[in-house]
Amino acid sequence: MKVAQLRSVIRVKKKRYKRSIPQYVTENILNREFTANKPNEKWVTDVTEFKYGSSQKAYLSAIRDLYDGSIISYVLGHSNNNELVFDTLDLATKHLKGKEPLIHSDRGYQYTSYGFKSRIKKLKMTHSMSRVGRCIDNGPMESFWGTLKCEKYYLHKFMTYEELSNAITEYIHFYNHNRYQKRLNGYSPMEYRAIAA
Repeated sequence: MKVAQLRSVIRVKKKRYKRSIPQYVTENILNREFTANKPNEKWVTDVTEFKYGSSQKAYLSAIRDLYDGSIISYVLGHSNNNELVFDTLDLATKHLKGKEPLIHSDRGYQYTSYGFKSRIKKLKMTHSMSRVGRCIDNGPMESFWGTLKCEKYYLHKFMTYEELSNAITEYIHFYNHNRYQKRLNGYSPMEYRAIAA
């Protein structure tokens, strides 16, 4: 085609992302053992994307405790970057009081960075990672994203970042304090957590 100076009229598909080379990886220590015997024993974390207005994007990072399913910390931001993930971890670990939970993530570039590794090491936490292409390895976090989007996000059209932020804050408070669950014997996550305390 180059020699004949021909050019296709079909649009070239845009590359959505550049594959990053992980700075470090670790094993899938959690190994789909999604139950925990006490609070702050096993955490899962991830980032998900939301759209608002005319195709603008926001990113939500969260950490979930596998003991009661509660959302320990979350940060909404305009960029899916290291700062978003690091701020979420800092919020979650502020009140650990010497506890050293296992934290499980996928292999996103934030979690495979030296910055995340050094924070985990400093906190004496154990890092577990999903295997490549195995979303189910982080099933509880993926499940929460689905619940949040079905019960709140998909039911509304959000025109501004502030509207989206307020809705997410409202829903996570509801989820933690007022969403009663059969697997928690009819308690909300925070009620179940209080009983354990």
